[in-house]
Amino acid sequence: MWQNLGLTLLVIVATLLCVLLFMVFGWYVVWQLFLSKFKFLRELVGDAGTPQAETQPAEPKAERSAQTRTRNRTSRQRVSFPDGAS
Repeated sequence: MWQNLGLTLLVIVATLLCVLLFMVFGWYVVWQLFLSKFKFLRELVGDAGTPQAETQPAEPKAERSAQTRTRNRTSRQRVSFPDGAS
């Protein structure tokens, strides 16, 4: 009787361990292939290494804001014609 109970507990623990290992391995694969691309998820997990920072050169903040202002201004410009030229 004790052998059957011990074997049953061993099977249950081994099954839970296999399921847990499978879930961890699946999460790792999905993280490496897909989820690590999202900055929000990297911040939630606390991952300090960012693949985007390693591949893109750093751009000064002042230069980025100047480009943004220029881009916004040119997209809203209107062409004004002199009086009489229609």
